[in-house]
Amino acid sequence: MNGTPKLRAAVIGTGGIAEQRHLPALRSAADRIQVVAAVDVDPERLARFRDTHRVPRGYRSTAEMLAAEEPDLVHVCTPPFAHVDAVVHSLRAGAWVLVEKPACLSLAEHDRISEAERDGGPYASVVCQHRFGSAGRHAARLLAEGQLGRPLVADCRTTWFRDHAYYQVPWRGRWHTEGGGPTVGHGIHQMDLLLELLGDWAEIHAVTARLDRDVDTEDVSMATVRFASGALASVVNSVLCPREESYLRIDCTDATVELTHLYGYGNADWRYTPAPHVTDPDRIRRWRTPPAQVRSSHTAQLDLLLEAMDTGRRPPASGDSARRTLELVTALYESAFTGRTVGRHELTPDDPFYHHLHGNTPGWVPSGTEEGSTA
Repeated sequence: MNGTPKLRAAVIGTGGIAEQRHLPALRSAADRIQVVAAVDVDPERLARFRDTHRVPRGYRSTAEMLAAEEPDLVHVCTPPFAHVDAVVHSLRAGAWVLVEKPACLSLAEHDRISEAERDGGPYASVVCQHRFGSAGRHAARLLAEGQLGRPLVADCRTTWFRDHAYYQVPWRGRWHTEGGGPTVGHGIHQMDLLLELLGDWAEIHAVTARLDRDVDTEDVSMATVRFASGALASVVNSVLCPREESYLRIDCTDATVELTHLYGYGNADWRYTPAPHVTDPDRIRRWRTPPAQVRSSHTAQLDLLLEAMDTGRRPPASGDSARRTLELVTALYESAFTGRTVGRHELTPDDPFYHHLHGNTPGWVPSGTEEGSTA
């Protein structure tokens, strides 16, 4: 952009997600953004990252970097337990934020982030990249406009595979560092897309289990969700599935819409099946013709965040929009711990699950765990 100074960006946390997802997104916007600094507590990892990606300066702490660089945009890519402080400090320093999921480990922490935002920016946007592929946005419009009829039944599955070695990383699979298991760490992507398509949820009944992995949390969860519209959804999150798949299906009165992918989708991954009574070929063709392809990705989300920065408006996947997904995750855990159906309206500050996803439940052992194990 001729004559316009580039935005100054910094990356906090220089592990795999920063290298594999955030740096490519930042490079795609190189005409607008200059990556000026990186932060990591591991000096060797920080040095490798800077050398590989030609990042001019490195810091061992967020506070030091913010004071020296005054960035416009900060990408937070640390393990989940370190997110909230990095996000809050960046916002208070005047930087907009793109933070990896989960943005934080509780609704209480999410509300700390909201309190640090200011009208007109800066804001913090949570990585929810599956909302932003062209085909996903097309499906959301069709559903919002009633073009597929009334949503009735949905099936949302994140059936992935993470072996025992994956959990040798000390912070994974631990309540106090990751926040939870595949529900919050993996399935949150597909559940977020489900909410983007079907809107507000009302109540949830869930079970969780620790069947095979050496973790403190669950390695599988299953839930039934009732939406405000009356639609019902079945949700499965698992890291025990050798044949990996992400699957979403919504049956409406006039059509079924399906998405099958793994870690990201394109237009061709979506399918529309008309009900027998729907015979208008032009109507069906409109369903099956999304806009020019934009794959679901960090790049797609970053583009929308930059648009919001230009206009000083709240970006997608921030504030209440991001909180809604964390509310669903929180209620899923609360239902699994307590054995009862949990309504969205119950998630208030006097609820222990508002403060911790495990509700500080003492001595809890997930169903399916061998007797004598501890949580």
